[in-house]
Amino acid sequence: MKCVIIEDELPAQRILHNYISKLKDLDLVGSFQSSLDANSLLKTEQIDVLFLDINLPDISGIQYIKTLLNPPKIIMTTAYHEHAVESFELDTICDYLIKPFSFERFLKAINKIRVGENNKIQEKEENISKTIFLNIDKTLHKVHLDDILFIESDRNYITIVSKTGKWSYIDSLKNWLEKLPNETFIQLHKSYIINLKCIDKISGNLVYIDGKKIPIGRFYKESLLKKLTLK
Repeated sequence: MKCVIIEDELPAQRILHNYISKLKDLDLVGSFQSSLDANSLLKTEQIDVLFLDINLPDISGIQYIKTLLNPPKIIMTTAYHEHAVESFELDTICDYLIKPFSFERFLKAINKIRVGENNKIQEKEENISKTIFLNIDKTLHKVHLDDILFIESDRNYITIVSKTGKWSYIDSLKNWLEKLPNETFIQLHKSYIINLKCIDKISGNLVYIDGKKIPIGRFYKESLLKKLTLK
């Protein structure tokens, strides 16, 4: 992670330099005594972590944060406890270090940011895993699994019906059952797989999804009711 220090006290700067150098995943790209000096770097570089003192010349750290359009994650540094409440009201501030602070306390602040970044990566991977591309007539169609209403089989063809479109091509329901998350999708007829989240109502042996009546096969009804916790 690329880091920048804005700290007007040189001894405090040196401590941050030392702590940052101990962590291999941190890269210090700039160290400044005022926010105005750091401004051009923050505008041109993609910075991940900003160590920012509150009491700075020209403009305070908290006031400076409010001028940033796309602020990085910020760890505030100060000798005064009373600024903590005001600073934590800003979403971009991840932690608050009271000078003098130990390496252990510094590492705790960094780990908060690491956890947040790991959650972002995981969320991104989960979003990617919820999409699939259909290769139909030499064109790749992106389909979000959560948008699929149901899948209908007719001999060797299946039709994917989603909130955004409909696609037909040669495939099997068995193949799709292996792809789809079983907590959301279920086969309820030899010719249909449905998205449980998209059911409008169930009446007799029919499921209604977006105006479509889908029959419930005799051998599938029990598993459907169990999924819906109706039994």
